[in-house]
Amino acid sequence: MSALIESTRFSVLDRSRTREGRPAAEALRDTVRLAEEAERLGYHRFWVSEHHGVPGVAGSAPTVLAAAVAAATRTIRVGTGGVMLPNHRPLVVAEQFGVLESLFPGRVDMGLGRSVGFTDGVRRALGRDKDDAEDFAAQLAELLGWFEGTSPTGAHARPAEGLRVPPFVLAMGEGAVIAARAGLPMVIGDLRGREKMLRGIDRYRSAFRPSPWAPEPHVVVSGTIAVAATEEEARRLLVPEAWSMAHARTHGTFPPLPPAERVASLAMTAKERGFYEAGLRGHLAGTAEQVARELETVLKETGAQEVLVTTSTYDRAALVDSYRRLAALFTA
Repeated sequence: MSALIESTRFSVLDRSRTREGRPAAEALRDTVRLAEEAERLGYHRFWVSEHHGVPGVAGSAPTVLAAAVAAATRTIRVGTGGVMLPNHRPLVVAEQFGVLESLFPGRVDMGLGRSVGFTDGVRRALGRDKDDAEDFAAQLAELLGWFEGTSPTGAHARPAEGLRVPPFVLAMGEGAVIAARAGLPMVIGDLRGREKMLRGIDRYRSAFRPSPWAPEPHVVVSGTIAVAATEEEARRLLVPEAWSMAHARTHGTFPPLPPAERVASLAMTAKERGFYEAGLRGHLAGTAEQVARELETVLKETGAQEVLVTTSTYDRAALVDSYRRLAALFTA
């Protein structure tokens, strides 16, 4: 097996995707169960995400869900991918991660993003607008200051102050430069836009400034990886998410994941079909041997230290099997 793959860390980001006909509570419990399985399989981190008002996603409170994941596991690192900093006051985020790190010392990561709400209604409910993302660099500096005890207000974040909770920046567009100037590790995706990803990584590395948080650039690449006994089965894993994305792009609502067989029976419009077929392309999907070859190429091109896998599908047993087959590549 590949020495490069074996020397790379692999981690999981689970979005707590809901499934047709199943309650949101089940999606959250599935996330916790998947974390337990990821720990047994040897994955390095398990992260959860933040989405508001999305029918197809149950994970709206990532630090709360991260606490449940950490309580159900023993060794795997736990964190967020990410907390959307424009939606929160940096002091509150520092306090939440300070509590997590105090309860689960040495296991907590702080993944941070700059997106605001998915729709205008959600943004209004959060008291935010699209322009709030432009303040991300300042919000990030304020957040790190609460851990370092350098807040200009003279107040203190308890119990965060003095703790070391590794921060990561989810980099889209200008996020790569923000991560570099702050001297923080960067998470960049997705694997389908390889050229755009490589440009972002180059910008990050060229602009990186060493900091107490990271002495040198640290790149985590993220994306969907589906591994199955056959190429056809692996492609089938991609179908539910591809259709949900196509539906979101044409109807403005991201729905729960449908079974792959139901998607196959749909009469799609030309526009839906175009988005759906685009959603199936570019992922790392196939047999273990096929995925290993593609992973080798990705790792050589990017020089990434870590891969964050973000696969979602309707069939939970098939999803777990995919993670199991992938783990066999880096634990061989």
